[in-house]
Formats: sequence, structure tokens, C-alpha cells
Amino acid sequence: MAAQHQVRIEVSGETFPCNEDRSVLSSMETQGRRAIPVGCRGGGCGACRVQILSGTFEVRRMSRACVSEHDQAQGIVLACQLYPRSDLNLQVLGRSRKT
Repeated sequence: MAAQHQVRIEVSGETFPCNEDRSVLSSMETQGRRAIPVGCRGGGCGACRVQILSGTFEVRRMSRACVSEHDQAQGIVLACQLYPRSDLNLQVLGRSRKT
């Protein structure tokens, strides 16, 4: 079974658990939380942009139109492609889309 870590949203202080084998966004949605805006879920729209303030993680492929190499070096990633390797503290940068 995959290790589980806590994800903390900086502004709200909201926390939720996330397994290493699930993306932060997917885990958040499964638990009925809404701390991070949701978009395409595939790394292409940028709605779920977050900045990692502390913790270790891995990311999968993200559109460079949404996250540049410079952004990624600063800890800015897409939550739909973010997999925790320790507890994470993050700041939400993305915006909700009107439906």
C-alpha cells in the first residue's frame, strides 16, 4: 500500500490526506474538498496551479504554457500532476473557472 501524507493549504489551513500513488487534486476531489480549483485534470489548462512551500514531491508531465521551467524551479506545479513524497504545505495560485 502506498504511503500517505498530509497536504496543507496555506491560506485556509485546510488539510487532507493524500497517498503517494494519487495526485493531490484527485485525492482532494475524492474527499469532496474544494480547496484547489479544478480544470482539465490532465496538466494542460493551469486551473490547479499551486506553489509548494515545503515538502518533497514528484510531478508528471505538465504543459509548459501553464508551468514554465522557471516556475517549476520555484516550486510552482499543477496539482493534477503532483504526487506527494512527504507532507506538503502549498499555496493555491490557480483560479476557478465559471461554469
